[in-house]
Amino acid sequence: MPALVLDGPMGTELAARGVPTPLPGWSAHAVHENPDAVQAIHADYARAGARVHTACTFRTTQRAIGERWQTLAHDAVRLARQGALDGSPADASPPIIAGSIAPLEDCYRPDLSPARTDPDTARFEHAALARVLVEAGCDLLLVETFPHVGELLIAVEEAVRAGESGKDVTNSIPVWASLTPGYLCDLLSPSELAAGAARAIDAGAAAVLVNCVPATRALEYVQALVGVAKDTPVGVYANAGSAQHSEGWTTVPIAAERYADLAADWLQAGASIIGGCCGTGPTHVAYLARRFA
Repeated sequence: MPALVLDGPMGTELAARGVPTPLPGWSAHAVHENPDAVQAIHADYARAGARVHTACTFRTTQRAIGERWQTLAHDAVRLARQGALDGSPADASPPIIAGSIAPLEDCYRPDLSPARTDPDTARFEHAALARVLVEAGCDLLLVETFPHVGELLIAVEEAVRAGESGKDVTNSIPVWASLTPGYLCDLLSPSELAAGAARAIDAGAAAVLVNCVPATRALEYVQALVGVAKDTPVGVYANAGSAQHSEGWTTVPIAAERYADLAADWLQAGASIIGGCCGTGPTHVAYLARRFA
């Protein structure tokens, strides 16, 4: 069951290494204050066998960090590419660098999404980040961790538009769309998540995924995605712990081997893209790469 292996989380891995990630910038804070740590984490994921490396742009938005957001977004993409190259074998194919586009407010509070009350502003802000990520040289735009389908679709539409303008028409930058049901699986049911993914495919998403779902609950969401995806690739990168929203993640890790065992079920169900989300790390990615890359 071969798969395309993604990297693991940046935010919780920074925290695990003692690197501060204060709100509201969260992981973006480290791009400015601890760039060596960010680059080292990317390198460790490359050594573990990850093929796709997500730049630390989850919170490099003007809404989260102010006027320096564009500089930090460019820096994050540069750190991702250099770190991935540092950790890759000399004979490896070039790493794929994904630019992360996240909800403008909170990943676990769809009620706060500006798409509910001010969709034009949401569209403007997602379009701005997508353009900057294309300018920074991303190979892929990853619209991720969305609990609100309406905002996901806005972000996908603007990412597709930016991706088409970034290269020639026959070689546009692909866009992946990933929804989250939340760490308690109380934000989207499998059928609701799949319905949102189907709409994302219609909007131009080249792959649909579920992320930040407990690893032990991921299978039902993968099965639902496969049911609507048809020929579109399906992916999953699950978390391995529980979360306290205002305080960051308190991990109760699933052993890396057990995580890989669960991933085998996801692949058997039809997923072809796998990685790790909050609470996982390079060891989890290494187990995935050994068994499925």
